[in-house]
Amino acid sequence: MSAEDQKRAAGEAAAALVQPGMVVGLGTGSTAAWFVRALGARKLDIVGVATSRSTATLAQELGIRVAELGETGPIDLTVDGADEIGPALSLIKGGGAALLREKLVWEASRRCVVIADAGKRVPRLGAFPLPVEVVAFGHRTTLDRICDALSECDIGAAPRQRLKDGSPVLTDGGNVIYDIACGRIDAPAALAAALKSVTGVVDHGLFLDLADLALVATDAGVVEIEP
Repeated sequence: MSAEDQKRAAGEAAAALVQPGMVVGLGTGSTAAWFVRALGARKLDIVGVATSRSTATLAQELGIRVAELGETGPIDLTVDGADEIGPALSLIKGGGAALLREKLVWEASRRCVVIADAGKRVPRLGAFPLPVEVVAFGHRTTLDRICDALSECDIGAAPRQRLKDGSPVLTDGGNVIYDIACGRIDAPAALAAALKSVTGVVDHGLFLDLADLALVATDAGVVEIEP
């Protein structure tokens, strides 16, 4: 199976977990899009809470009712992809620049399922650059404080502002993204706390103790992994 075939298989397996009447968190990214498509094909009476404008648009095109976060009761199930899946279902997310909205939806959910192709599983987080969402105002001064926080965690990588076609990538909230090529993250919880303490940092792409289940597609089928 190609990586794209595996993403589709994982998305379809996750869509089978959804029951009529649920409030469902809809993730962002190429793998999550396969989940949304499979969910739309089931034609269930559900309400979706999208983690990005692009996901909301896709869901509505497929006939899924979409509500804003907070307009419904608790979210029963959120399904989303990840850029890396490490030990105990620790994750790096944010490659699609939706990490803040994703984390807000995840933390409002009763259950969170991460879906991925086999290549996303890693023995240690950090090979994928860690995204950090930063308030645009004064973001270069925030960068200096981020570097200080990284130094405290013995990470010497210099964050790089994410650009597309030479222009800054902006999140749906109008924030900028800095990516940190850590290489390896030996203490994810300490790094998460250090980054979160920096004034101007909105959030980071470390999702720790949030995923209840991973559905990882392999050539042999979709494998269930628990923390």
